[in-house]
Amino acid sequence: MGREVSDVKPKAEVVKEIPVLSSSEVKDTVANINFEAGDYASQVEAMTSLYDSNKLGLWSAARTSSVNTKSPAPLRPYPVSLNFLEQRTGGKITATTLGVGQEDDVSLEDFKYATLWVTGGSTVAGIASLALLPENTGATFCYIFALIPILFLAVGSSAPGIIAGAIKGFKENKDDKAAQEDRICRHEAGHFLCGYLCGLPIKSYQANDSGIPCVEFYPTTDGNFAGRELEEQEICAMSVVAMSGSVAEVLEFGEAKGGSSDLIQLNGLFSRTKDFMGAQAQQDMTRWGAYTAYNIISSNEDKFDRLVAAFKSKKSVTECIAAIEASN
Repeated sequence: MGREVSDVKPKAEVVKEIPVLSSSEVKDTVANINFEAGDYASQVEAMTSLYDSNKLGLWSAARTSSVNTKSPAPLRPYPVSLNFLEQRTGGKITATTLGVGQEDDVSLEDFKYATLWVTGGSTVAGIASLALLPENTGATFCYIFALIPILFLAVGSSAPGIIAGAIKGFKENKDDKAAQEDRICRHEAGHFLCGYLCGLPIKSYQANDSGIPCVEFYPTTDGNFAGRELEEQEICAMSVVAMSGSVAEVLEFGEAKGGSSDLIQLNGLFSRTKDFMGAQAQQDMTRWGAYTAYNIISSNEDKFDRLVAAFKSKKSVTECIAAIEASN
């Protein structure tokens, strides 16, 4: 059965005066923090100190304040149905738009036709080699072309992702590149905004194959993640962060395409919770995470837009923090 998502008593909302900071002041404030060191305990200690001393106003603010949403405790979990999710988001966030149950970018039909094209092309090339090239050379090339379909099937059965990537790359054209980069930037900006407001330390911030930075957060803030179970508050924060990338895509494009790996990682974290979560509780938490991410991103649109611009310009972590914390 599993445990229901409980009504965790949130901390009372703290009325905290958010400091008015310029972009350069924010960057100077966090300049000495090494976000690439991998020492997340020190990272959390430094950021907490800056927040407590009012030198930063928004890091981890979702834990104790509304962060501009209508909820005084946005990280308080509760069961969320698909109908509730759709209604409360104006029909924008649904299982379909989030990509749950949707067809992948590369379908089985694509694999079928790719196999036919490879087999047919290799057959034609092999026959042409025998007909047009000298006898020995033609026979050699014929054998080579005969091996291509076998190698294609071998790779497809053992590492289908390689074939899928090739098919996807073939299907995309140059006109899609700008839209694809915009999608990635919005996806990562959603992760960054929600992860920052939830107070999670940065695990990595590295460029992908397109040169666009991708951010990953640690699921815990106590410096002791390896080998231990996750508390409910930790899984709540990670649920929001995991769903935030897909939600950010939906808000701009009407559907998400890049959230499958986030869902896989979130399901892995569900298996590490201190209290067992059954299938229903996991679904509730996932939908709640999507709804909370929607509220946070929608209620902080100006900060999100600045973050998107920062990702498009391939800015550093400190500059992304400035995009959130700066008053303008």
